[in-house]
Amino acid sequence: METSAQKILIADDDASIRLVLSQAFTRLGYQVRATGNAATLVKWVTEGEGDLVITDVVMPDENIFEVLPHIRRRRADLPVIVMSAQNTLTTAVNAAELGVFDYIAKPFDLDDMTEAAKRALDRPADGEAVRAQARAVRDERLPLIGRSAPMQEVYRTLARLVGADLTVLIQGESGTGKELVARAMHDLGRRRDGRFVVMNLAAAPRDRVDSELFGRGEGDAGKIAEADGGTLFLDEIGDMPLDAQTRLLRIFDGADTALNPKTGRRSNVRVIAASNRELRGLIQQGLFREDLYFRINVAPIRLPPLRERLEDVPDLARHFLVRAHREGLPSKTIDQAAIERLQSHPWPGNVRELENLIRRICALYPEPMVTARIIDLELSESAVPGGKALGVASLSEIVCDHLTGYFASQPGGAPPDGLFDRVMAEVERPLIKLTLAATRGNQLRAARMLGLNRNTLRKRIHDLDIALERPRP
Repeated sequence: METSAQKILIADDDASIRLVLSQAFTRLGYQVRATGNAATLVKWVTEGEGDLVITDVVMPDENIFEVLPHIRRRRADLPVIVMSAQNTLTTAVNAAELGVFDYIAKPFDLDDMTEAAKRALDRPADGEAVRAQARAVRDERLPLIGRSAPMQEVYRTLARLVGADLTVLIQGESGTGKELVARAMHDLGRRRDGRFVVMNLAAAPRDRVDSELFGRGEGDAGKIAEADGGTLFLDEIGDMPLDAQTRLLRIFDGADTALNPKTGRRSNVRVIAASNRELRGLIQQGLFREDLYFRINVAPIRLPPLRERLEDVPDLARHFLVRAHREGLPSKTIDQAAIERLQSHPWPGNVRELENLIRRICALYPEPMVTARIIDLELSESAVPGGKALGVASLSEIVCDHLTGYFASQPGGAPPDGLFDRVMAEVERPLIKLTLAATRGNQLRAARMLGLNRNTLRKRIHDLDIALERPRP
């Protein structure tokens, strides 16, 4: 169909947006009709007008999500692009649930809008397939917070993937919310009635990964069998030992089976993997199988670090204040100066660091208002959690304060099993790295300095995946 025969219907209560879009599409050779209310849009669609609808979500007379089912019943194959300033995951998921062709956040780039329109008009009529693929549920309590442009991309990707059953790889720094994204994909997807089973490869002892994942035989179910019919979330998959990687690949390829001892059948599992490490770099080091990488990287999602989405800090901080109060901590508000101080921080620990900070403030400070002074006390380079100066607090006190905040941040105050190994690894890794740096990479001298056997040191370097530099003269 020639563009001269194609008509675009635009609905937005903002006259300037209607004007900009009308002029842009008219210049491209399309016919355009624009309105400021949903009722007129429905009337045009009902009368058979239009080859594409571009509409805002919140209109003066109707929310477009309430109108779309009526449009779908009348014109099932009519593509719809929605735009909204209410840029949340719920908005994107609702759009996908209703079979919307694309969701574009306001303020939008005009080139992005025109490209989306061209794709919508050029696509084959396939309304039923679109609706079948866009399966989700509405949930205002979704755990992902943020309206920034980087988060909009995450929401759009999630909205497209929740209705599929693809293997997904989520990559992002520690504390960016990889498990929250995986849970959202499970809760919104077709496997939501099944179990969501988590295995943290960084926390599991390396010699027990195989048995925990695949089971020990004789009716002992591993994580794969536990997740039968649901989702298996492999967190920090970059820490998986090579022998377990090989067997997992054989599971993917069907050469090995992970039987559910309850049913006697092969487990039917969707795998979502996550890593805070660059897997391609691990492949080059021989620590991760390239063929497994391609099997888990069917649908990649990158979670932005908090420093790339600082405009989300106010929403996140207020959300964590509400959550802390709901969990029994004192109710607090936060002033604008404190928000600005939070936005100036680089957040190396990302969203998890921000949440722990807010919880700590709610627990330790009696003031009902969180001020910039309180934020400065907590973020000061001369202080550690709990307010002790670095020159005064012992290592034991620093560790105690850190673990106190960690325990407080866990649901019910109880961390997952395997805490001892995780804490030891957190201390052991920097200790060995700093010792190797002090000895210029000389492992014999480092072993003596640490009081370890050289072979023991070599094993710990391998187990902790510590990169080695050549000894320097």
